[in-house]
Amino acid sequence: MKKSIYSQLSVMMFLEFFIWGAWFVTLGTYLGSIKFTGSQIGYTYLMNNIAAIISPFFVGMIADRYFSSEKVLAILHLLGGVVIFFTSSLTTVSGLILGLLLYNICYMPTIALANAISFHQMEKPDEQFPKVRVWGTIGWIVAGLLITFIEFNFYQGVEASAIPMKMAAVASIVLGIYAFTLPHTPPQNVGKEVSIGDILGLKALKLMKEWSFLVFVVSSLLISIPLAFYYNFTNMFLNDLGMQGVAAKQSMGQMSEVIFMILMPWFFVRLGVKRMLLVGMLSWVLRYILFANGDLGATAWMLYVGILLHGVCYDFFFVTGQIYVDKKAGKEIRASAQGFISLVTYGIGIGLGSIISGKVVDYFTSASGHKNWDAIWWSPAIFAALIALLFAFTFKDKVETKKA
Repeated sequence: MKKSIYSQLSVMMFLEFFIWGAWFVTLGTYLGSIKFTGSQIGYTYLMNNIAAIISPFFVGMIADRYFSSEKVLAILHLLGGVVIFFTSSLTTVSGLILGLLLYNICYMPTIALANAISFHQMEKPDEQFPKVRVWGTIGWIVAGLLITFIEFNFYQGVEASAIPMKMAAVASIVLGIYAFTLPHTPPQNVGKEVSIGDILGLKALKLMKEWSFLVFVVSSLLISIPLAFYYNFTNMFLNDLGMQGVAAKQSMGQMSEVIFMILMPWFFVRLGVKRMLLVGMLSWVLRYILFANGDLGATAWMLYVGILLHGVCYDFFFVTGQIYVDKKAGKEIRASAQGFISLVTYGIGIGLGSIISGKVVDYFTSASGHKNWDAIWWSPAIFAALIALLFAFTFKDKVETKKA
């Protein structure tokens, strides 16, 4: 891969995830500031999960059969930029939920399109893609740092405002224009018939005849539910405590993600699949216990450790899970299996979590609006602990890991 193409793809990936990181992290805080209830915040975040379920249909049945990927990427980002810019000015529950549904329907397919553009230009994707994809994580980090820079220098209440959504709109339009300059990536499935079952990865269902794979799928679905608590309400929680520069400090989680991604091969050989997955699950338990007991006084370290655990929480479970699926699925259904587990986790699991987390926050919110954050965080901690216990006693698969 030429250096010029690497640079193009890196800029694309940086902007792709800068956009998501700009609005997603602080959305709950903004919605709370305009008097959304916990359930309403949960349903608003649910729009991202619904779009994650819809987007494979768009990419697989339309974009990947009739249009070049870079042009579809450009048009979706241009449309998405306009949609989220106008959505940022809305304050009604119905208006914001509908606006963010439309925006996410534009945005979520672009992740797969950006990956497709990258893979098409690579001779050795296993070696080259991580070097491009890491710029996406850097983009997410920079979005958080920029929000905090604005807070400290221009607008103290930026995280409780619509400014991050406007930032995402501007970046989306910039990427939309830039995408027209990306290397040509023709549609991958011209003339091929693609069924709904192919899109949903239903060919992978036959893997669930094996007990341990069934346990893995069920555990993946259930452990994704407490994940939504972190994404949807951590920014609001830390702002409620009075922490300064929350967006930048939350980006420490993505920094740790990069570090643990690099260290994963070392851990994988020594721990194996089951222990890696279990460590990931238990890290969610520990994170929420730390949040439940942390404050800005003597136990402030608990909050920072909880944020830094993101690398273990995400990499050890979700990335290890993708590796496990890759090893269990034959070549002919490998892509289908990865699509299926993404649907189970990012679509259904986190979608359920968005609804449940909102209802839990409402339950522990008093009539005066005070939130009992200790009780809120103990809820996903206990739930994740039960799932980890279930997984520990029922998952008995033996998977070769020395070549991982």
